[in-house]
Amino acid sequence: MSVEFDIVIPARYESSRFPGKLLADICGKPMIQRVIERAFESSAQNVFVAVDDERIASVVQAASDAKVCRTRSDHVSGTDRVAEAVTRLGLSGDRIVVNVQGDEPLICAKLIDKVAAALLEHPDAEVSTAASPITSQQDWTDSNVVKCAIDCDGYALYFSRCSIPYGTSQTGSRVRGLHHIGIYAYRAGYLVEHAKRPACKLELTERLEQLRVLFNGDRIAVHVDENYKALGVDTAEDLARIVQLVNADKQ
Repeated sequence: MSVEFDIVIPARYESSRFPGKLLADICGKPMIQRVIERAFESSAQNVFVAVDDERIASVVQAASDAKVCRTRSDHVSGTDRVAEAVTRLGLSGDRIVVNVQGDEPLICAKLIDKVAAALLEHPDAEVSTAASPITSQQDWTDSNVVKCAIDCDGYALYFSRCSIPYGTSQTGSRVRGLHHIGIYAYRAGYLVEHAKRPACKLELTERLEQLRVLFNGDRIAVHVDENYKALGVDTAEDLARIVQLVNADKQ
């Protein structure tokens, strides 16, 4: 399915676990540059980077053709930052916007396209996202690996840092465990209105912004990619693993 959409990458400088991580070097390129390069490999018509710090803005402008949109520094979540960017950019209410996280340097361009398409394929969903099967015990117990439970039609039931559903093995011998991939698609008009809602208790407790959508009764369609391996960067150890993979790919 051919879909027209724009990408907005929320790029916050501060991070409680890894300050300045978007500028961390990955084999000669800052992390944010690698994310932007993957974004341009997708079918997006435009790639914007929503920044809150001139250090990130200067790197983006020097290293890519992405458009910089300056945003406030006090946003609770990446979704709120993308919403401000959408307002500043004046995007039409029915425009599909894909939020590609700035700490996913190995994000797959095809996955970006599929998440955008999933929003059109599920007209009763306000948001679409992605997940992949969990295949290791380490990921199953790691609180940095967000788990996702879906219903029979592929809509999200819940997201958690805990191992859900209870009783499922890491390979899903009962109910398949899913690793949520932090990418979202929404229509610009919905996103702007959604961002006006206060952060809910579930969102604050789990530190998962997508729970605000479910808390308010809206639906999230989940594209399940059987082969995708999500590799975001939350810690210095995650970064070291990414560097190893990029170096191995060069050989």
